[in-house]
Order: sequence, then structure tokens, then C-alpha cells
Amino acid sequence: MPKPRRPSIREPEGHLEAAPGAGIGMTANASKLSQALALHQQGHLAQAEALYKEVLQIQPQHFDALQLLASIWTQRGSSIAAIELFDRALAINPNHPSALSNRGVALQDLGRHEEALQSFERALAIKPDYAEALANRGNALRYLARNEEALQSYDRALAIKPDHVVALSNRGNALRDLNRPDEALQSYGRALAIMPDHAETLSNRGNVLRELKRNEEALQSYDRALAIKPNHAEILSNRGVALQDLNRHEEALQSFDRALAIKPDHAEALSNRGNALRSLERNDEALRSYDRALAIKPDYAEALSNRGVALRDLMRLDEALQSYDRALAVRPDYAEALYNRGNALQDLRRHDEALQSFARALAIAPDYAEAHWNEGLCRLLIGDFANGWPKHEWRWETAIRKASFRRFAQPLWLGQESVEGKTILLRSEQGYGDTIQFCRYAKKVAALGATVMLEVQPALKSLLGTLGGVTRVLAGGETRPPFDYYCPVASLPLAFNTNLTNIPTSAYLCADVEKAKSWNGKLAGGGAKRIGVAWSGRSFPPNRSIPLVEFCKLIEISSNCYSLQKELGANDRSVLSGRTDLQFFGDELIDFSDTAALIELMDLVITVDTSVAHLAGAMGKPVWILLNYNADWRWLLDRNDSPWYPTALLFRQTVLGDWATVIDEVGERLSEWVKGGPH
Repeated sequence: MPKPRRPSIREPEGHLEAAPGAGIGMTANASKLSQALALHQQGHLAQAEALYKEVLQIQPQHFDALQLLASIWTQRGSSIAAIELFDRALAINPNHPSALSNRGVALQDLGRHEEALQSFERALAIKPDYAEALANRGNALRYLARNEEALQSYDRALAIKPDHVVALSNRGNALRDLNRPDEALQSYGRALAIMPDHAETLSNRGNVLRELKRNEEALQSYDRALAIKPNHAEILSNRGVALQDLNRHEEALQSFDRALAIKPDHAEALSNRGNALRSLERNDEALRSYDRALAIKPDYAEALSNRGVALRDLMRLDEALQSYDRALAVRPDYAEALYNRGNALQDLRRHDEALQSFARALAIAPDYAEAHWNEGLCRLLIGDFANGWPKHEWRWETAIRKASFRRFAQPLWLGQESVEGKTILLRSEQGYGDTIQFCRYAKKVAALGATVMLEVQPALKSLLGTLGGVTRVLAGGETRPPFDYYCPVASLPLAFNTNLTNIPTSAYLCADVEKAKSWNGKLAGGGAKRIGVAWSGRSFPPNRSIPLVEFCKLIEISSNCYSLQKELGANDRSVLSGRTDLQFFGDELIDFSDTAALIELMDLVITVDTSVAHLAGAMGKPVWILLNYNADWRWLLDRNDSPWYPTALLFRQTVLGDWATVIDEVGERLSEWVKGGPH
């Protein structure tokens, strides 16, 4: 998954300052120019512009009319024309500091930051204590990524004019860019103490709060800004990012749409809108939103990278790779694009290239947790357990896992310390399948002389109550007795230096005998071999489920099929309602002890990659597992057996998205199996 986006910002630009009018009172245009200047200062730009033009019709070389009209054109975004007027004015009076400073602002609006910096410095050579030019110079230095110098320029401006709100706000932006967020918040606070309704400062403050993961406070700051400027597209866009980070994706989408209603060509809002749509699994719409952003801003690296993620979610992997490469052509040091590129390469089974892409990302951002973790998953997939397990520990530093990792006062155990005579808490994590797969290590921990407590998801408590080596099983949320160490269950392979030759493979879970007897009475049919089936799991990872209408080609081969899954999708429900050859139990499956009892009564389990596969394997039941093209790491590569589950037989897609060939292969094998004799 991609990392959280940095919000788009357009911080306050250089302040335009009207120059005192030399010669205003000594010409025939004096009254008209004075009137125009008053209108300009009151914000009535159209009337002021008309009067400046009237002055220039009479006196084409009137310095003040030229430079003040240029200022209006800068405010309106006509920066090229404004620079031409500033240059005409400065040809008349080359040493006019405010004209030089305002010319720098126009250059800055055009992205010509080096030239802007030169213009500000010419103004300061004439007037060293010119606070406005110092503040504007700081802006130019920020755009040139010279943030320490920018900070010094803002501080010089504030030494002259301590109540300069825009300088304080932009000083906060420089501190933010220098990764000094607490000081940035203090600078914004100083600005807001002077002018509480300064919308840009409130927005910039929201940006820093969001980066500090204080998203509720960020949202409040954006909302305060919007109460002042309700039609400010940038603030609406930033507000949408905060809502997105709070997983309020529908509201985020509304905020982006409001921004785009005001400013349809707002590339950042279009890109962020794409992120919200992708979070809502509306990937086709997300793709269109990214493409609109890129039509406006073709070199927008973030949009190109996120567009690649949407294409990957749509399983258009080659196109995703092209999008990442376009992003990297714009920004070669873009660690997130390199990380996303590595994921696409892994999906394409180009594992060596994927590892190289992760390595490039980590060379740029050494603490990039997602890149470390996905590198670990890639290494586990190719069987490089020695390097994969340590990288797998980075999962707890990723954005998606960090909040769920419970750190205790007791030390984390990863196999280094002796646990003889100690009590250790083994905690479940991630999905049911992970808990089922890794709880096998409880017996090995107990063999070290430890008392083992196992904390699991409530639906697994009853099933795991008889797990070998465990003294007590707790459901998540129950009060824990005292313990000395803890270890997440998926860290146990690291603790025991697991490789492909030393995985504990004996069956380690069993069904409750009385429950199995009870379930036996519910099964229709008799005599023939019984087959338990599961055709879908969670929506993530994507593409591992099979629509029931396709899976039914297998069910038709045997008359004794029983659903082992509790949930049904809407489409599957309509398919099931018309069938009599598949018995579905739904809510009768209270927890996994019921699922285990049902599996115990089966002769064969056929399933996609879901918790049922792990449970059947852990019970030592024959299980056929249907795997998508880019299957999960635990099934390794290019093999039809599993070192984790000796009774498993794996059937793999060889072409991305092609379940039909897999179904045909399993169907042939199943037909032979059914003919093998009665139950």
C-alpha cells in the first residue's frame, strides 16, 4: 500500500506592497492616481486598474501607474504581463525597492525562483531593513529548498516587524520543511495570536497537525479556516486529506469535490480525490481522477504513483509499472514510487527486480517501514527465510499495523532470552489464518520450560483450548494474568530460526468430539465421500476469491458438498438459492470450533486461500488449495505442496486472473478422486 499522501498546499505568496507615489501631487493625473491607489488598497481592483490605465494613456511613462498596475496584474495571476510592466517602471526608476520586491513576487508565481531571489536581493541592497522584501526572499529560498536560509530571512523580517503575520506563517512552513513541527506550530500560534482569523495560517497549522497524526485537531484547524474563507479550494483539499487519514472517505470525497467545484483545474485536489475513490474501492473512477490531474500537470509524480496503485488494484500490472516509471522519471529519488513499483514487480513474479526496487527505496529512506516489510514478504515468498523473518518484524512500524501493536511493560521475546520457569504471552495478530498457522509454535515454547498463555481472537478461543503446550487461552479483551515476556505469534518463526527444513509439521489442532457428533446429524446425504468447500475470503488481499458461479463447476462433480464458510456475498447468495447440491450453514457456524467439527466430518476440503485452508491443514485433513497468480508468501513459488501443511495440495493460476484453467485442473483431479470408492 502506498504511504499517506503529503497534502497539497499553496502557502501565502509574497506580499505585494503599494509604493508611495513620487510626483502624485504635481501632475494633471494626481487626483486620478490618488483615487486609484485608494481603490487598490481597498481591494477594488477592477476600478483601480481602469484608473491606472487612464493615467498611462496621458503619461505612458508614469512610474507609479506602471508599477501599481503591474501589482494588480500579479494579484490576478497575469504574472508575465506584470513583469513587463515592472521592467518598464524600473527602467524609469531602477532603485525602487517595493517595485523590485513586487517584481520578485510575480517571478515567483511563474516558478522562476532564482530570478525572484535576485529581485528581492536588489531591493534589500537598496533598503536593508525592508521587512516585506526579507519575508518575500524567505519564500523564494523555501521554494529553492534552502530552508535554513529562508528561516534566517524570515527572522530578519520579524526582527524589524514582529507582528508580520505572513512572515510568521511562512516561517512555520520553513520549520515544517526542516522537520521541526513543534517549532512550526509555535510560529503559527504567534501568527494566530496577532490575527486569529488568518485562514492561510490556520490551514498551514492543519497541515502540520495532520503530519503529526493529530488529525482531529487538523480537521478543526481547517474548519476554522473555511469558516473565514469557505471557498478556498486549497484548504478544502487539505481538509479532504485529513478526513481521508481519519478513514472518513465519503466525507473526504465531498471535500475534494467542493474544492473542484471552485477550482476545476486543481491538480492536487483531483489526485487526492483519486486516493479517496481508491479507498472506497472505486478504482475505475480513481483512475479517471488521476488522469484529469495529469492532464493539467503531466509531471505530477504523486498522481503518477497513486495512479499506478489504482492500476495495480485493477490487476493492470504492466500499466501500473509504466505509471511508476513515469513518476520516477520526474523524481528519481521518489521512495514511495520505488516501493509501489516493487509491489507491482512482485505481483508480476519478477522477484529479483522487486527486491532491487525495495533496496533503492530504502537507500533513499532507510526507515521506510513499508518497504522493509514488503521486502521481507518477498524474501519469504522466494524461500529466503533467513533474511525474510527479520524484515517481517518491520510490520509493526508500518502505518497500517503500528496502531494495533500492543507494547507491554514486559520485554518482547524473540528467542534470545531463556524462558525456563517464565510465563510468556503469545498474542494473535492479523487474520484468523495467521493465528492458526503460527500457534503451532506454542508447543516449542513450552518445551523451553515456559508456561505459555495464548491470547487469540474470540472466535478461535474454543478451538485452541486444547492446543498442545498451552496452559491457558484468553480471548482478546479478557484480563491477563501476570506474565514475564510476550511475543506476537507471527514472530515465533523468527524466534525459532525457522527455515524450510525445520517447520513443525505434525497436525496440531483437532475438533471437539461431541461437536462433531452433533454436526454429523445435520449433514444431508450419506454414503458418498464428503467434500467441504470454501470459495471466498476477505476482500484483501484482492483476487484470491472465486465467484460461486464458477466454483460450482466443482460442486457439480460430487453430490455431497458442504460449505465451510460463514459469510456469503450478495452475488453468491443468489447463486446458492437455486442449488440443492451444496449445503450452507451460515450462522449455525458460531465459531471456529464449529468449523473444525464440520471439517472433521469431511473426507476432503477444497478451498481458496482463506482461514479454512489453514484450519484443514492444521488438523491434518486432506486439503486442496486454489491459489491466484500472485499468491501469498506462505505458499512459496512453483510448488504443489506446502512445507507448512503436509496434507495440502496446491493448484495455481499460471496466467493472471485465469481461474477457469485452475477449476478445470481441480475438476479432473476431483473426478478421479470421487471414483476412488465409497466413504
